[in-house]
Formats: sequence, C-alpha cells, structure tokens
Amino acid sequence: MGLVINRSLLSTRRLSVNLVTYPEGHRVRRHNDPMGDGSYYKLNFVVIKPAEGGIFKTDGAIFSLFNRVILFRPDLYDHSVSTIKRGKRVLLSIALHAPWGSATLL
Repeated sequence: MGLVINRSLLSTRRLSVNLVTYPEGHRVRRHNDPMGDGSYYKLNFVVIKPAEGGIFKTDGAIFSLFNRVILFRPDLYDHSVSTIKRGKRVLLSIALHAPWGSATLL
C-alpha cells in the first residue's frame, strides 16, 4: 500500500481544508471520528476519481451528488472507502468543528 499524501491548505481551531491523495491499493476501514463536544461536519469533493474502486460509503450523508460531492457528519456516522484497485483518489476535504449541537444521535 502506497503513502497517503495529506496537504493542509488551511488549519484553524474550527476549520480545516486538506488536499488528500490516496494511492492505488489504499483503503479506509470503516470508522467514525469522535470529536467530544459540538458537531463535526465534512464536505468532501472527489477531484480525481480512481478508474476502479475507491468508493466512499457512509451510514448517513446529509448530501451526496454522484458520490463526488459529499456532506456528512463523521462524528455520528461510520464511513469507509473501498480499496482503490486502479488509479488514485484525490480529495479536497473541508472540515468544520462547530461549537453547537451534540455528537449524539437523536
């Protein structure tokens, strides 16, 4: 499995923007991202889609457009990416850790 390249474009206490390149052979196992207090939102843009594999799955998306633009709560819902079998996956990820709300399901 190759090296994931994570370039931080912006990083503050509440907001981060990253350009992430996942190589062929990589996958992201099913997990969630607990944040403690507040709410955690991610808006992901798939800039380069692999030729085969690399499919994002989540138990709950707020919004998804052709599985290329996805808004979801990584603190509440498990998510994963299948093995990239051919090509690479490049993702622009915008994350917001908001002070309101709770990380519990209603």
